[in-house]
Amino acid sequence: MTPVVGVDGCPGGWIAVRWAETVSHHLCRSFADVLALDAVVIAVDMPIGFPQGSGRAAEREVRQRLGERQSSVFSVPSRAAVMCADYREACAANLASSDPPKKVSKQIFHIFPKMREIDALITPELQARIVEVHPELAFWAMHGERSLPLPKKVKGSPHAPGLDLRKTLLAEAGFPLSSLPPHPYRRADVGADDLIDACACAWSARRILEGRAVRFPADPPLDARGLRMAITA
Repeated sequence: MTPVVGVDGCPGGWIAVRWAETVSHHLCRSFADVLALDAVVIAVDMPIGFPQGSGRAAEREVRQRLGERQSSVFSVPSRAAVMCADYREACAANLASSDPPKKVSKQIFHIFPKMREIDALITPELQARIVEVHPELAFWAMHGERSLPLPKKVKGSPHAPGLDLRKTLLAEAGFPLSSLPPHPYRRADVGADDLIDACACAWSARRILEGRAVRFPADPPLDARGLRMAITA
């Protein structure tokens, strides 16, 4: 089976699930380590391509489909804001480039380093292999293109019924979840939901490889670097 990888950002770096004849997980400290994994498609839950202003068509279209789960999809700040290492500078940059003017949330600011890490490595040519996905959009597709009734987290903590629902959907959709080896990771490095999300990304990677995936928007715009701005599932 042609190998694919699904990737989710986590406190310890990047949690990657590789799906080939067997399924395995890998805690990568850098995205360069992710790229070194043997895979034809790498599907990652992280924005690729940043707008000149604030927000992208990709998030707007995906939110329309996720119903109660749409809060899991945040607006991507401007490229100028993402490149700022200081929070106040990031807010000022986004205020200057967005209409209506909008600051940057602290939650989004904290993942700027991961967004910049991918941006430093990605090229338009590499987007044939590295594709932006979103786990909740993958679960939407698994669920018959319907939003999920249960969240994966409640007040910032893992929500067991929501995680169980996602595990069931993965198994029913053909992902070999039961073959995934137990993991040794500390909760401080990999959250309970991070590994499940990486599995969902791997499921999307398989669909991308097989030409069965859907992309939002269908005809994505390019950013200033020529990067395609789209979310695929």
